[in-house]
Amino acid sequence: MSSPNESTARTLLVALLVCLVCSVFVAGAAVALRPIQIENSQLDKQRNILAIAGIGDPGMSGPEVQALFNERIIARLVDLETGRFSDEHDPQTFDPVAAAKDPAMSKNLTGGEDIASINRRENFSVVYIVESDNQEMETLILPVRGYGLWSTLHGFLALQGDLNTVQGFGFYQHAETPGLGGEVDNPNWRGLWPGKEIFNDDGQLAIRVIKGNVDASNPNADHQVDGLAGATLTANGVNNLLHYWLSENGFGSFIDNLRSGEA
Repeated sequence: MSSPNESTARTLLVALLVCLVCSVFVAGAAVALRPIQIENSQLDKQRNILAIAGIGDPGMSGPEVQALFNERIIARLVDLETGRFSDEHDPQTFDPVAAAKDPAMSKNLTGGEDIASINRRENFSVVYIVESDNQEMETLILPVRGYGLWSTLHGFLALQGDLNTVQGFGFYQHAETPGLGGEVDNPNWRGLWPGKEIFNDDGQLAIRVIKGNVDASNPNADHQVDGLAGATLTANGVNNLLHYWLSENGFGSFIDNLRSGEA
């Protein structure tokens, strides 16, 4: 008859072996699924870029998304310090968000300039361009991010060829409160952005999410978007991230250089 100590030892041994086997299976599954996860993440990103640019059908299959993206979208690397295109990295594989976490590939932001609360800004980023048949820029798509109430919102802003009129704007990743700040995903709210103007006649950044609804008779109505009911802090975060990435600390110099043909 086994002693209590022997029974306890056997139980612990069995438990240890079960944990070891499960760990091996979980680790193996994670390694095996990693390429699929990366592919799905890339596909989701491409789908969002196409949607912000107003290209394609939301119901497209994965292969259709990839084919349309490769046909219509041009990825270009931008040096955010100089505001010009760069060949320093491959824009197809470069990850700006990952670069922002690397001190060697990013800059630390001081409190006054970090209005988007991102802590560090990458030295290089990737923009996406839609060209017309005569190879003129039809749409410029900029990656933007910044802190809302509970999370960092990651999204894209698409500008028409005049580099002022909004083609589309939306987020693909955040953790804001559903029904409140999460309304940034509401198609109705996203639908308010196309046609809005980023800069005023003096060239100053003027786009803003306001409290309440936009008064069409207001002279600034072209630069204003209806607020998010009950989500003032998220709306403030959207304003801050837009004003950061469209300033000289973000893509402001790049946009200026594009206008002057010096990018």
